[in-house]
Amino acid sequence: MADHLTRQRISDAVDPLGWRLILGAAVTHVAVPSLTAAAEAASLAVTAVGTAGDGHLSADLDTHRVVLWLHTIATGSVTEPDLELARRVTEALAARGLRTEPGDDTVVPQNLEIAIDALDIALVRPFWRAVTGYVDEAGPPDLPAGALLDPLQRGPAIWFQQMDVPRGGTPGNVIRNRIHLDVDVPPERAGPRIDAALAAGGTLLSDAAAPAFWVLADPEGNEVCVCTWQGRD
Repeated sequence: MADHLTRQRISDAVDPLGWRLILGAAVTHVAVPSLTAAAEAASLAVTAVGTAGDGHLSADLDTHRVVLWLHTIATGSVTEPDLELARRVTEALAARGLRTEPGDDTVVPQNLEIAIDALDIALVRPFWRAVTGYVDEAGPPDLPAGALLDPLQRGPAIWFQQMDVPRGGTPGNVIRNRIHLDVDVPPERAGPRIDAALAAGGTLLSDAAAPAFWVLADPEGNEVCVCTWQGRD
């Protein structure tokens, strides 16, 4: 089994290369002028890692950018080989005048999760696996249960949060949701994202766990967590 890396270690290694740690993957954006150029950039990345990229590297392409993801599928986390692959990819792209960057003000590297509160996770998890057609993710060392993933890697991951007692009401007799969203962003993007949400009518419910996550709610009390990798090691 690959050695477990702290999130700080991963971030220290990939940030200077223009990558960012988002959940259990290192992510970077490569700006391109066309779909053909996107395919060429992705091909450069694949060639740079060779067969060592199997089970590690994936790419999303469109006419404006290539989004590259590196993580070890077998563990659901970033491992030492992924750091070396990030270096190889970055150098190969740079040699062709292409830059690996952590997004920009309009397109931010992020990942979306759906969190479901449950008293008996083992009881409800099979239902969500069946109804979504999702598959099991191998959990990182600090989250052995893992998440449910879209096998096509298009939809948000689903994870389950253990409840001790049924969720009750809040002041004003508002019943809190048992399903909420987690929006995972790079640490430097958390503040602007929270400010934008508050300006759009949201409320900050808690920053007690910051910088790991902040809990916000829309005007009707529906909750969302803005999350980063920090404060979790």
